[in-house]
Amino acid sequence: MKSPLSSSEIVVGLDLGTTKVTAVVGEVDADGITILGVGNVPCRGLRKGVVSNIEWTVRSIREAVEAAQTMAGVEIKTVYAGVAGSHIKSHVSDGVCAISGREVTRADLDRVLEGARAIPVDADRMILHALPREYAVDNQDGIRDPIGMSGVRLQVRVNLVTAASSCVQNVIRCVERCNLNVADVVLEPLASSDAVLSEDEKEIGVAVIDIGGGTTDLLLYVDGGIAHTSVLPAGGNNITSDVAAGLRTPMAEAERLKRNYGCALGRMISDDEEIEVPGVGGHAPRRVARRLLSDIIEPRVEEIFSEARRRIEETGLLEQLCSGCVLTGGAALMEGMVECAEEILGMPVRLGFPVGVKGIVQLVQGPQYATGVGLVRYGASQLADAAPRGLRATDEDRRIEAAAAADPSSQKNGFWNWFRAAF
Repeated sequence: MKSPLSSSEIVVGLDLGTTKVTAVVGEVDADGITILGVGNVPCRGLRKGVVSNIEWTVRSIREAVEAAQTMAGVEIKTVYAGVAGSHIKSHVSDGVCAISGREVTRADLDRVLEGARAIPVDADRMILHALPREYAVDNQDGIRDPIGMSGVRLQVRVNLVTAASSCVQNVIRCVERCNLNVADVVLEPLASSDAVLSEDEKEIGVAVIDIGGGTTDLLLYVDGGIAHTSVLPAGGNNITSDVAAGLRTPMAEAERLKRNYGCALGRMISDDEEIEVPGVGGHAPRRVARRLLSDIIEPRVEEIFSEARRRIEETGLLEQLCSGCVLTGGAALMEGMVECAEEILGMPVRLGFPVGVKGIVQLVQGPQYATGVGLVRYGASQLADAAPRGLRATDEDRRIEAAAAADPSSQKNGFWNWFRAAF
């Protein structure tokens, strides 16, 4: 790829959600990221973040990409695809290597991260990301970026994110059936957090809760690094199902009622408010108190946030989340969500809106677009990392890269070689 410092590049983020597929087109250059177009279409081909119907998913991807490229006026050939779902797991791993020269180079970072990834995983799983928490050079720990530091021994502690191989394969297969290339597969809560968090929040500790249609993603930052990721098997669709059953109305109408009149805290609604509920199977619509709708929604929302708090407590990091919590995802827009989260989590909570982009930002100014914008930012960071690597490569860097090219199993992005061999 060309360096973003010398010319512009088109980067496309593809958010494959349970209820929608969103394609976000950004132009990356030396001045930052400019949003050029967005495509957003409903999707019924995924269940809890996992592809359940290839044809429906392919159709939604194609429609979203076509809408985005029509708005942006560019041809889309490559995308950064998001992946999520309850099959995502996370655990800590350590890596260590000898520093090849008198100071730490990027090649040393690649080797120590590869060492952290060299752990046994089940045959049906793959390592999606190795997310560094901190580095240590000799006896000095707590280092964020060790490049340029002197020493003889480099260590790293990482969060290894693993995914079910078949789930990732199905995502790639759907994208490729639309005649698109997959530049990388990215954990969706990682992308979301990158789009909505400030560096200060990451530094002093923050939780990100991304409430999607099928799942709720939890990600914790402590001391500037990712300390924990997990997936809760409940989301906005569960709330919609509760409303449909409780009010005896079709799912589509339940979704509309949830979006337009839903509230996560019943005490925020006055007793005299009423809503019209369409009937099922020819039954006439009826008017009910809006409080009844809230009484159905509130227990499910409490369940989601209570489970999130339980998982945070299990990590032992609750007291270190001094910035509080940031909510993203479409379901976070419902009235009362912030107030309910504050009560259950016991910390300050705010809605997360994408930041750090320009252009037609009004099209992506909502928590539901955090993942799509985050995927574009991830792609931009990949371009930025590639540029200085080519400009500042040392002889040792080139030797390591040449060895990696000759031995595919040692490449930093070993997933693609593994994937081709396995499938």
